[in-house]
Amino acid sequence: MPELPEVETTKTSLLPLLDQKVLYVEVRQSSLRWPIPEDIARLQGQRLIQLTRRSKYILAQFEQDTMLWHLGMSGSFCLCEASEELRKHDHLIIQFEDIQLRYHDPRRFGCILWLDAQSQSKLIDTLGPEPLSDSFNAEYLFEKLKNKNVGTKVAIMDNHVVVGVGNIYATESLFNMGIHPAQPASTLSFEQIEKLVIEIKRILKQAIDLGGSTLRDYTNAMGENGYFQQTLLAYGRAGEMCVNCETTLENIKLGQRASVYCPECQPLKKVKLSSKRVAAVRGKN
Repeated sequence: MPELPEVETTKTSLLPLLDQKVLYVEVRQSSLRWPIPEDIARLQGQRLIQLTRRSKYILAQFEQDTMLWHLGMSGSFCLCEASEELRKHDHLIIQFEDIQLRYHDPRRFGCILWLDAQSQSKLIDTLGPEPLSDSFNAEYLFEKLKNKNVGTKVAIMDNHVVVGVGNIYATESLFNMGIHPAQPASTLSFEQIEKLVIEIKRILKQAIDLGGSTLRDYTNAMGENGYFQQTLLAYGRAGEMCVNCETTLENIKLGQRASVYCPECQPLKKVKLSSKRVAAVRGKN
C-alpha cells in the first residue's frame, strides 16, 4: 500500500498538470472503493490550480471544484501521451491540454471523490496531525499515548493519533529506537517519545527524498521507482540477521499487520511506572 512518502512523491510528480485545462474525462471503470462521481465530467474546461496532500489523500483543486484522490492498496497515477496503449486497470482518464492523466488500480481500493462537506467530515476532519508538522511533537504524542495500552506500533499507525506512519516507516522507526513494536504505548517515557518523534520525522523525510519505497510495483506519475527500500533495516527482513547484533529478526502480528523486530535490540520491557505516570495512564489528575 502506498504510504505517506509515496503519496507525497506522487503529488510532486503531478505538478506538471498545474494551470492546465481539462479537455475531457473518460471513466472506464467507476467501481472503486466508492463509485467515481457520475458528474465527474464537470471538470471539463476547468484548470487545475493547486495540488496538496493531507494524510494519504491528494487534494486536487480545480477552478470550481476540488477532488479527493486516494491510491488505496495498489493505485497509481500515470502521466502519458494519449497515443500510449491503455492498460487493463486504467480506470479513469483525464485529458489535459498537454498530457493525459490516467488512474490505474488493479485492486480498486482507491477513491476518486469530490471534496465536499460529507467527504470532508467523514475522511478528513477526524485525522491526526501531519507527522512532519510542528504540531506533531513530543508533548502532543505523550498526551495521546499516556492512556493507550496497545502496542506502540499500533498506536503510531493510528491515523487519529498521527497520519501517514504506515507499516514500513513505523517498523523502521521502532527498530532504530530499540522499541519493541508490542511495547504498550502508555509505558514509554517522555524521553523515549521525544526521540521517537524525531526518528519518525527523519525516516519520513529520508523516504520522501528517495522517492518512497518500490516493493512491488509502485512508481510515481512519471513512472519512476522509489529507492528507500534499499535502506530497510527491519521491514521485510524476518529470518535475516540484525545489522546491529546479528540476532535473527523475528516477525509477530499486531493489528493484522506483520511486524518485524530484533528480540535483542528491541526487548519487550516490563516498566515499573512512577505514581505520577500511573495517574497519567489511568487518566487521573
